[in-house]
Amino acid sequence: MSDATRLLMIRHGQSEWNASGRWQGHADTALSETGRRQAGHASEVLGTFDSVWASDLERAHETAHIIAELLGIGPVQTDPRLRENDVGPWQGLTTTEVEAGWPGFLDSRRRPPGFEDPALAVARVLAAMGEIASANAGGEVLIVSHGGVIAAVNQALGVPDHRVGNLGGSWFTVHGDGRVTAGEAVNLLPIANVTTADVL
Repeated sequence: MSDATRLLMIRHGQSEWNASGRWQGHADTALSETGRRQAGHASEVLGTFDSVWASDLERAHETAHIIAELLGIGPVQTDPRLRENDVGPWQGLTTTEVEAGWPGFLDSRRRPPGFEDPALAVARVLAAMGEIASANAGGEVLIVSHGGVIAAVNQALGVPDHRVGNLGGSWFTVHGDGRVTAGEAVNLLPIANVTTADVL
């Protein structure tokens, strides 16, 4: 690949489990009606892209399909490597339930056995990004993924730790030599429309 490719990686719209404050991980939860509206709003501030990719989890690929249809681009292609971190025994739990079962883990950023190693999650997402960029050399690609892995990739690339709200994300550049660099953060929704249930 000789040309740099820009990738806009964004988090899906609000899911039903976001709305109820539950950790999702690999759970295949659907978008809420709010999430569908958020995807529609996001399409109003996006330009066009050479291709659209998404995690294979429903909340991500439905967000991508809504945006792609409204922008008149597609088809949406999916890749399971773009999935959220597997959160192991925390899947389906609220933050209150996590704190009750694993006191102090959240404050100290510890994770229980069965929670996917962040380095492995970053490696699989970067591998997917590299292949997507190779297929769209010199272009711009929209990727709909998940907040946890977007934050983990940013952190691995030296960006300070930050939470990623629904329809928030970051630009990344995959250079001709395969290097990946992080660019500007984006938020495709007015702040008032971002869910406060900002969990995995």
